[in-house]
Amino acid sequence: MIQIIAGDKGKGKTKYLLDKVNTAVKTANGNLVFLDKNTKHMFELSNKVRLIDVPELPVDNTDEFLGFLCGIVSQDNDLEEVYLDSFLTIAHIPEGNDAEIERTIAKVETLGEKFNIKFVLSVSRDADKLPESVKKYVDIAL
Repeated sequence: MIQIIAGDKGKGKTKYLLDKVNTAVKTANGNLVFLDKNTKHMFELSNKVRLIDVPELPVDNTDEFLGFLCGIVSQDNDLEEVYLDSFLTIAHIPEGNDAEIERTIAKVETLGEKFNIKFVLSVSRDADKLPESVKKYVDIAL
């Protein structure tokens, strides 16, 4: 399952995402992971959520990012939810590349369905400007 929090930069997506993960951790039966482009929000996250600073790792393109995500999933049988802040940045999706957005989100959706994991993505783009196939995942448009 995928949920997207969409909106241009500066609209409050990260705050919403942090609130969402901190609320979810209270009732979660499994593990929660938060992927980000830095550790700036470390102290705003519950200590029960695993924070991963993606740029600290040798992930240089979208395919490597997808492999990295598969590695996280394969190593944690209790993984319940994954939160991805700045999704387009950490997934190395070039600005305006709608085909790559669609391809990457389709693969994340397949991963989520196969392993029963919820993925929540913050996407720095207005919901109306997302590819049609991706708009169905928009939970919040800011």
